[in-house]
Amino acid sequence: MISKRTALMSAATLCSALAIGLVMQHTAGSPQTSVAAPVAELAVVAETAPPDLPADVPLQIDAIRLTAATPEAGDGDAQQFLRQNPETSCEMTAEAVPGPMAEVRLTVLSLCRPGERLTIHHNGMMFSSRLDATGALTVQIPALSSSAVFIVEPKSGRGAVATTSVPDLDLVSRVVLQWAGNSGFELHAREFGAGYGSAGHVWRGADLTAGRGSVVQLGDATQLAPRLAEVYSVPRLGGDQSGAIDLTVEAEVTAINCGRDVSAQTLELRDGRLRTRDLTLAMPDCAATGDFLVLNNLLETLKIAAN
Repeated sequence: MISKRTALMSAATLCSALAIGLVMQHTAGSPQTSVAAPVAELAVVAETAPPDLPADVPLQIDAIRLTAATPEAGDGDAQQFLRQNPETSCEMTAEAVPGPMAEVRLTVLSLCRPGERLTIHHNGMMFSSRLDATGALTVQIPALSSSAVFIVEPKSGRGAVATTSVPDLDLVSRVVLQWAGNSGFELHAREFGAGYGSAGHVWRGADLTAGRGSVVQLGDATQLAPRLAEVYSVPRLGGDQSGAIDLTVEAEVTAINCGRDVSAQTLELRDGRLRTRDLTLAMPDCAATGDFLVLNNLLETLKIAAN
């Protein structure tokens, strides 16, 4: 007569063979992959007959379960694995690298959230942007602090923070105009007595060689209710011209903002200190669509010295 121990071992072996055969049957026809491919691991749990159970009673084996073990993926396969398994990790990372003219290159990466809207904060300045189809964003940001901190706030989930040192911040003067929505604001600088449309008139639509300084726009204007910022930067030293730079804020009357109050904020970085000012402007009615309002006294004139 077969002993209980022999019967138990035989039944467990039989179940193991059947389970392994079943797994191999389902996986034999599919190609192998080295990126986090699930490996079948068989776990067999058998109920052992109590000592007083007669030898001829059939042995009961149950609770057979299959578990999956995930091998380590190679470094080159990490991004492919994350894209194939977006639920695995949605961690967002950010890196800040200083560059010329006190600008910082900010790189944001979140492979599982392509196209997601972001709001980027830096020393009171904020603007909205979007991750591209690969879950990445790279943007050049004029710094407002020598110990620069950038906070990346996604639409959902956890964001990221990046920090860096900006050693040449004291070599530039910088003015920011920021607002929310399609309010039609523009920042204009007229350097050293320049008139509108002439050399030395610097704004976002001007050529990069139009003047000593430059204006960049931050933010994605195609978004719904975007946050936008325009930044004028000019070297404090190193040029052959000196004198005053007149700064104006302009707002175009459009079908979107006519007859409404629109708000904006300015941030002025002068001699290493940052000053902010809020602005609320009552726009004319829609009969004035296409006209521009010019605010001449909102920003203080910059004084630039020559070599």
